[in-house]
Amino acid sequence: MPLQFIGIDPDTGKNGSPTAWVDPETADIVIQSYTADDGTRTQCIETPAPGHAPGIPDHESVIRIPARLIPVLREACDAAERAQL
Repeated sequence: MPLQFIGIDPDTGKNGSPTAWVDPETADIVIQSYTADDGTRTQCIETPAPGHAPGIPDHESVIRIPARLIPVLREACDAAERAQL
């Protein structure tokens, strides 16, 4: 089943834009957004989650989601919850 498009950064142009989808089969939220810069990645490494080793695993990425995408993410969360019902 294809991903369910939820929304796109309202201030974006036609190329490269933060976007949110929901996978209706798994209820996962899928995000396309800006790759975090080196400073942000360093901050993530230096501030690990409690109980976790520092670092970013090779199979994970750090992305930055613009605040203006928050309404889209709320909608994505609602869609993900509905998919789990």
